[in-house]
This record gives sequence, C-alpha cells and structure tokens, in this order.
Amino acid sequence: MSRVQLALRVGDLEGSIAFYTKLFDTEPAKRRPGYANFAIAEPPLKLVLLEGEPGQATVMDHLGVEVESTEQVDTATRRLTGEGLETLTEDNTTCCYAVQDKVWIHGPGQEPWEVYTVKADSPAYGTDSGALATPATCCQPDPATGETDKASQPEGCCA
Repeated sequence: MSRVQLALRVGDLEGSIAFYTKLFDTEPAKRRPGYANFAIAEPPLKLVLLEGEPGQATVMDHLGVEVESTEQVDTATRRLTGEGLETLTEDNTTCCYAVQDKVWIHGPGQEPWEVYTVKADSPAYGTDSGALATPATCCQPDPATGETDKASQPEGCCA
C-alpha cells in the first residue's frame, strides 16, 4: 500500500502533536527530538511534523508518496524521468530517523515531492559528513525567496 505524505514545519511541536493526535484519533508512530510522524490508516496518510522556530506559523515543508519497496522507487524514477521531469535520487540516505531510498521532483510551483521507501530505522535524524543534522537546520527555505535549494542542504534532510 502506498500513501501520501505531508511534512509540516511547526513552531510548536508538542502542541501540534496533541492537535493531530486528536484530529486523526491516533498517537504518533514515531517521536524523536524535533520530530514526530503519524501513520494514519484512514485516510491513508503519513503526516510528518518537523520542529521549526518557536512561534513560527506552520508551513508545508514537502510532500511525498511513501511506497513499499526500492523497486517501486526505481519504477517511479524511470516513469518520472520518462515524462521529462528532472529527478534527484538518493539511495541509502538517512533522513527523519530512517534509512530511505527516494527520488525527488518539483511541481510547477517549486513544491518539493519525494517518492520514497523506508528501509530501516535510524538513531540519527540525518547526516552531513558524519555530523548530526537536526530538523531545525534541514530544508530551511531561503528567507528572501521562500524556496529551498535541496542541493545546498545537508545529506539526509528534506525527507
């Protein structure tokens, strides 16, 4: 089964966890420092909460489609490339406390989308040359443009 992922950057992580627990009538599937995710069965949704700056308004961080296998990521990569879309693949990347294979694309409004599979749990959020990357330092948009340059982000961020 695949499901859509919505990743939100929130200014009040604990308040957001409490709100979404009530909204979807389910507890987070994973909680780590600066991070929580919900694996919601109905509607099928992976809701990811990333800690932002205290008091900031909630913003969309990125969108995704979680699939069951690397083969499905590879199939999506071939299909999207065949459709003429620019893709960026990441294999065995550590992101959001998980080891993942994924492919990134951008929509017409530069909204980042990923098709990904989770291969294993990880004790680290993400890595950058061996240094721990935290949710507050990952996927931060340029304040002037509001856009995120994924190529300039630490490895394992933006998932």
